[in-house]
Amino acid sequence: MKKITVLLLLISNSLFAQIVGLEDLPYLIDDAIFFSDKYITPATDASVYEQSSSWLYSPKKKKLWDVSLSFHGNLFFVPNNDRKFTINNTDFKFFHIENKNKETIPSASVPTAMGPISYTYLVGQIGDSQVRIWTPDGINENVVTYPYLQGALGLWKGTELIVKYSTKVNLKSGKYQVYGFGLKHNLSQYFTYLEKKKINIAALMAYSKVDLTFKFLDITTDFGTLGINQITSLVDTYQFQLSASKEWNRFEFMIGSIVNKSDFNYQITGPKGEIDVQDLFNYRLKEISKTKYNYIGEISCRYKINKMYLQSTFAFGKFVNSNIAVQYEF
Repeated sequence: MKKITVLLLLISNSLFAQIVGLEDLPYLIDDAIFFSDKYITPATDASVYEQSSSWLYSPKKKKLWDVSLSFHGNLFFVPNNDRKFTINNTDFKFFHIENKNKETIPSASVPTAMGPISYTYLVGQIGDSQVRIWTPDGINENVVTYPYLQGALGLWKGTELIVKYSTKVNLKSGKYQVYGFGLKHNLSQYFTYLEKKKINIAALMAYSKVDLTFKFLDITTDFGTLGINQITSLVDTYQFQLSASKEWNRFEFMIGSIVNKSDFNYQITGPKGEIDVQDLFNYRLKEISKTKYNYIGEISCRYKINKMYLQSTFAFGKFVNSNIAVQYEF
C-alpha cells in the first residue's frame, strides 16, 4: 500500500509540473537532494561524538537505589576539513553557480552545516522565471557548546540505569537536541583482587537520539515557494562501551573504548510551500539515509569533593569532543 501511495505521489507531481509549466522542477529537486547530503552529513557525523561521550561517571559498582545527578557542558571542536565542501557546475542539472557579483563561476567552496557564512549563489530557470538563492549558511562557530542533564540510579547486582536529556539548544542557522538511556554493569565485582586495588571495570549499552535541524534552501519562484527551507537529521545511535578506572585518593582516572552504530535519517520539517513538494522531497531524502559504525576512545578524570564530583572527559577518533560535568551523589 505504501509503495502504491508513493507511486501515485510521483505521478501526481509529474502531472502537476507539466500542467503549470514546472517541467524543470524534478531537476531542481535532484540538485537539492545532492546538495543536502554534502551540506548536512558532516554535522550528523559530528553529532555521534557529542551524543556518545561521557555516559559513564565511573565504572565503580553502585549500591541499590543510589542516585546521581549531574549537569554537563559539552564542547565540540569543529575541524577545518568539515566546514566547507566544493561544488562544480557539472554536479547540477538545474542550477549553475554564481559569486556575489553575479558572475558565473565553474566551481565554489561552500559551507557545510558546520561551516561559515555563505557568499555563493545557486541560479536556475523555470520557464521565464529565474530562481536565485544563497547556498545555506553554517553555524559559523569554532566550538559548539550545549548543556544537558544526566541522572543515574543504582539497580540490582551492580547494574545502573543512566538517562540523559537536553532541551533544544539554539545554534546559528539551527537547533540541537539529544536524549537517551543506558544500562551499565560492573564487571570488577567478580574479581576480588581488582576491588582491593581499587580498579573498576564496567560495560555499558546505551541508546541515544539526536534531533539536528538547520535552515536550508529558501526557494521562491514566480509560481510560489517550495517549502524546503528547513532540514532535520534524526540520528539513532546504539552504543557499547567498555571502561576501566583506577582510584587514587580523591582522584579517579578512567579510560574507555566505544563502538557504536548510528542510523541517519533526514526530513524536511518547515512549513509547506505554495508548491507542495515536501512529501516527494522527504521520499527522495531516503536516498541519502545511511548507517555508520564508529570506534571512539575516551579518557576521563574525576575529583571528589564530599558528595560532589568534578569531571572532565575527552572522546577522540575522527573528531575530538570534550565534556565537563558537575555531579552530586545522594
